[in-house]
Amino acid sequence: MASDELDDEHWLLLHEVRLRGVVDLDGSTAWRVEEAGLVARVPKGIRLTPIGREAHTTWARVPPGSELEASVARAYQRFLGLNRELIRACNDWQVRPGGVPNDHRDPTYDWAVVDRVDTIDDRVGPIVSALSRLMVRFGGYRPRLRDARRRIDNGDAEWLTSPRIDSYHTVWMQLHEDLLLALGRDRASEE
Repeated sequence: MASDELDDEHWLLLHEVRLRGVVDLDGSTAWRVEEAGLVARVPKGIRLTPIGREAHTTWARVPPGSELEASVARAYQRFLGLNRELIRACNDWQVRPGGVPNDHRDPTYDWAVVDRVDTIDDRVGPIVSALSRLMVRFGGYRPRLRDARRRIDNGDAEWLTSPRIDSYHTVWMQLHEDLLLALGRDRASEE
């Protein structure tokens, strides 16, 4: 199977692999993209090959100069300000003033940070919802962010920044990367 023969399910699988780095799958649809040389097996699942990365980059890019690109660019610009706020909140979650690691024994401090994240989440919601109406692939971010937020609000501290789970920060980073891919940009080009 060549990459030009992939259906939406396969492209979305490649997209997930691109955003996560490595995906552990049961082999359901992975064999087709593996057969096409777009992914390779590694001990923890599958990862993109250089050919797969190139094919995915082309697929992920919205048509340059289109109204879709203009809409995604507007959403991206709105996202950037919130991104800076979330980076500060995540930093404050991990490190207290004076550079002291946060041991999460001060609930007043922690809940003040969580309140900031909740406010950011309320403001990013309309952006993500608008993106999901433009492109199906953005549809999963809002439920995943809400799930992480619910877990944080229930007192599960790791759901804010842990890289091992679909924490709020992990999902946020994937959304950020997806916006960059859609616009054909990279993080080095950001302010």
